[in-house]
Amino acid sequence: MNKYLKVGIIIIASLALIGYVLSKNKKENEAKIAVVAESNASVAVKVANVKSEVISLDFVANGNFQPIQELTFSAEKTGRVVELFAKEGDQVTIGQTLAIMRGDAINVSAEAAEVAYQNAKTDYSRFENAYKTGGVTKQQLDQAKVALKNAEANYEQAKINLGDTKIKAPINGIINKRFIEKGSMLTATPTTNLFEIVNVSKLKLNVTVDERQVTTLKVGDEVNIKASVYPNQQFKGKITFIAAKADNTLNFPIEIEIENTEDKQLKAGMYGTATFSTSELQQKMTIVPRTAFVGSVSSNQIFVVEDGIAKLKTVTAGKIIGDQVEILNGLSVGEVIVTTGHINLEDGNAVEVIN
Repeated sequence: MNKYLKVGIIIIASLALIGYVLSKNKKENEAKIAVVAESNASVAVKVANVKSEVISLDFVANGNFQPIQELTFSAEKTGRVVELFAKEGDQVTIGQTLAIMRGDAINVSAEAAEVAYQNAKTDYSRFENAYKTGGVTKQQLDQAKVALKNAEANYEQAKINLGDTKIKAPINGIINKRFIEKGSMLTATPTTNLFEIVNVSKLKLNVTVDERQVTTLKVGDEVNIKASVYPNQQFKGKITFIAAKADNTLNFPIEIEIENTEDKQLKAGMYGTATFSTSELQQKMTIVPRTAFVGSVSSNQIFVVEDGIAKLKTVTAGKIIGDQVEILNGLSVGEVIVTTGHINLEDGNAVEVIN
């Protein structure tokens, strides 16, 4: 056998060997791809069981405490402050004098008005006696009576102006801010603020509730209140207002009034939580996690896992209690439902349950 024949045989044998190896590798790769494809056909999901539980329908709502009254008032007369009797933090009562303005010109006007009034009274008395004896006419008597009434009105206004030199508290409360000092020049404009008074003997907690919750409430109901700064202390409140119309978020504003403690523990602006208690308990309520719904609760669609296959079911949702949702129909207790993995899931997909 010559060398060329030997080389040819070797080449043919090598090509056959290479072809066999490539064919074998192709079959192995196809088998691996089939395994991967079969694995990838299953969608990884987390699941939970439909449960039946006794659920309390108590609920909470949060808000900020507001004073029962607050008022920033301005000067009614022009003048200079000559005396100050109140400072920030003082407790004041309605009608209490907080400051006095200089009233020299007002005093002079009041004295002149009083003199004019007394003279008009004397004149009218004299005309009245003269009329009885025929000394004056009825017209002259009537004119004297009009003059008396005008003088009396001017005198009363002068006394009011004189009283306006005393700046008095219009409501009960605490001086939260004082805008004036002794010697301040005041002008009778709405922008000349004098004092800010805040009444925190009672407070209001304004919260909102949804349409299901509002149906369980009525004005006068007692509510348990907690302040975030006093987590171990509970306060009592009473519902004083329930809105007849929902706001832009489709929730209903509720106002709760709370009696403050003697030492005014609660401050306006603090964060508070109201717990609304209801005697209603739903026996054997069928519930699922809120995350079981495809998209949102309003979709009313949930995936159920049966024999490793996801099936999309339409359900009827009831009350939402925290992170749980009541199911009125469409599911049975014990069924396995998908809670995580909806994004890649379609009706009829095989699923792989993961922990």
